[in-house]
Amino acid sequence: MNIVVIGAQWGDEGKGKIVDYLAGDAQIIVRFSGGANAGHTIVLKDEQFALHLVPSGVLYPDKIVILGTGMVIDPEALHAELSMLESRGINWQGRVFISDRAHIVLPKYRQIDKEMEEKRNKPIGTTGRGIGIAYGLKAFRDGIRLADVFEDERLVNLDAEDRAFIAHWKDWLKQFPINLVDYLDKHRHAYVLFEGAQGALLDIDTGTYPFVSSGMSCAAGAAAQGGIGPRSIDKVLGVFKAYTTRVGNGPFPTEFNPENQGALEDYIRKTGREYGVTTGRPRRCGYLDLVALRYACRVNSIDTLVLTHLDVYDTLPSFEACIAYKIDGKLIEHFPSSIYELEHAEPVLRKFKGWECELKGRSSYDELPIEAKDYISFIEEYTETSIDMISIGYERNETIVRKSPWIR
Repeated sequence: MNIVVIGAQWGDEGKGKIVDYLAGDAQIIVRFSGGANAGHTIVLKDEQFALHLVPSGVLYPDKIVILGTGMVIDPEALHAELSMLESRGINWQGRVFISDRAHIVLPKYRQIDKEMEEKRNKPIGTTGRGIGIAYGLKAFRDGIRLADVFEDERLVNLDAEDRAFIAHWKDWLKQFPINLVDYLDKHRHAYVLFEGAQGALLDIDTGTYPFVSSGMSCAAGAAAQGGIGPRSIDKVLGVFKAYTTRVGNGPFPTEFNPENQGALEDYIRKTGREYGVTTGRPRRCGYLDLVALRYACRVNSIDTLVLTHLDVYDTLPSFEACIAYKIDGKLIEHFPSSIYELEHAEPVLRKFKGWECELKGRSSYDELPIEAKDYISFIEEYTETSIDMISIGYERNETIVRKSPWIR
């Protein structure tokens, strides 16, 4: 059975925790996109693990984790991450693999990335990790894949500095390559979890272009870059927060106004720990954008939603969510492609009553206060998508499952 987990907003939705939770029932976890620009935080027994490249399931001692074809991989960053895991008692040897079709990020890409960002009149807000450069060279057919690292004739177009870098990491990288398509075909009866990076609204084709990532963060990326065909996907899960955040530049219709919502933004940011795992940048915060969430459900064929950070609203007497936009005086109920329209969109908000009690410690949906259930029901009705999992804390066990995604 193949389950795909993607972010249904602009990233940072809590995918890492959800993948870590679901990995308990999986045999193989494949991350299919992104690079060291992504960041997943997992809390296990009061320990916090920040992962950037390695799939979240690595914390289980018996799981196979694979960096997929659509990823762009910095060997230095990967080595540092695996060394961190090893130093903290996580034995990863023999169960971390890389698709031999995945591309390599070379050191100069980071500098090129930063220089391009500095030259833009309207910066994108890139992490400066060289990710976009790697994807760009891949499209130009000038990239270097993991398979190419071991074939000298494929390196002839590189300069001496790049060849020296590859030579330095070549022997260490020999332990990782697999033919991902062949491997998954041989394990076709396994429970496989496909982990996305970033979020649906940062997808290169269906996101808020050009303020997007350079890879495929949509559900279709699991098939295009995860080693399986599209008809082999059994379910798509979309993870979203009770509110919305964004890192970097780009349109954000429901962003809090610092002048009259600054205190609320500070509360959400502090309570929800809304700081980038990779960059440390404070995340922009705003109310839940249901127009954008419904769009993400439709464009990704999301079967079921996973709601996270619901507990962040525990102390609020009321809060709001966006149900439509007003753009140049017109009511808009769809998610526009135009950046101008999104930047000029005024959110039409609906108020919800808060529950003003702690959700932590509740283990079933029936134990949730009626106000929280009302909020969940409204989201389900608006998006026409069920919410089958609810996260009410950072720990694995602080997760309410209404219906297991592993049930066909």
